[in-house]
Amino acid sequence: MRTLDVRKIGSVVRRLQIGSPVTVRDEVDARAGSVVAVRVLTDKETYNTLEDAHGRMVRLHRGDLLVGALGVRSALHGYAGEVPETVGAGSRLALLNLGGIMGECRSWHPSVGPPFEVEVLGQVMLFPHFGHRAGVPADLTLRAFTAEGEYPQAPVIYIVGSSMDSGKTTFACALIRTLASQGLRVSGVKTTGVSLLRDTLAMQDHGAGWTCDFTDAGLASTRSGTAVSAARRIFHELAHQKQDVIVVETGDGLLGEYGVREILDDPTLLSLGVATVFCAQDPVGAWGGVRLLAERWGIQVALVSGPVTDNEVGRAFIRTHLGCPAVNAFEDPLRVLDVVRSSLPALFSGHPSLSGPSHG
Repeated sequence: MRTLDVRKIGSVVRRLQIGSPVTVRDEVDARAGSVVAVRVLTDKETYNTLEDAHGRMVRLHRGDLLVGALGVRSALHGYAGEVPETVGAGSRLALLNLGGIMGECRSWHPSVGPPFEVEVLGQVMLFPHFGHRAGVPADLTLRAFTAEGEYPQAPVIYIVGSSMDSGKTTFACALIRTLASQGLRVSGVKTTGVSLLRDTLAMQDHGAGWTCDFTDAGLASTRSGTAVSAARRIFHELAHQKQDVIVVETGDGLLGEYGVREILDDPTLLSLGVATVFCAQDPVGAWGGVRLLAERWGIQVALVSGPVTDNEVGRAFIRTHLGCPAVNAFEDPLRVLDVVRSSLPALFSGHPSLSGPSHG
């Protein structure tokens, strides 16, 4: 084992509270979640930053040492990659996302260009027992949520989208701000996607009193085999929080690879939702998503938002052809509140001052 002076720590490992210097071993457990130190081998002009453990975006340069985690990504507009079968000191991998996930890149979108190439220096070791020199290989499951048993009593609003960049986080933040401004205690959650602090930090900025995502449950990213178990751990943890309502964003799209469908397939997780919002880029995405949610899961979408609602053309299509409200969250936040109030009458009856219409 040896020590390295590493100044850039990816947000994917934030719960481990890793600081410099770090101790590494040459042997690496080749599985998603293993924490590794690497050296950046290339420079990039685009998509060239790292989100650090505090959520700050820092520029990366050739020669930088950084700590991140092995993981999987399947982004339509980004990188797609896997954890290779073997990894060790000297292995060459790619930086797959801004949060510090690394793996073998299989494909990339032209807008982000080829990924940073990195050289693995070793697996980071942690020393959790005071006064003991025996270390343990760092992994994202260490210090992750482990709560079991109860589910939260607060109502859950699910936000589902047609794809990445369909307006889900934008709507989640607008909804959180609207509810919090009415005196409600709101928790903000992201259950699927690839690790990044940016979205939950935005939820905090808009008034969420407590936030978390699947990385807090021990995952660098979610997929069909892991999304449900991570979501259950998140909801078990939420059972111990004080909140009036929970806003849940499901990262990526309904037909993406991050496990959104599997969460909706789970009867218990599905039953927690009292309202579902669907976000889409265009009328085709809105039509397909609303129809699929109704036909496969029996979900009647409470409202449609996202870029498709940026002007009256899209909003008219949704009202006429899908029969549900079309609301642009930033242009008409009071309309958001009206629709949510109609979906959560019990919640608002507990707050008499909120039970009436928000505008005439």
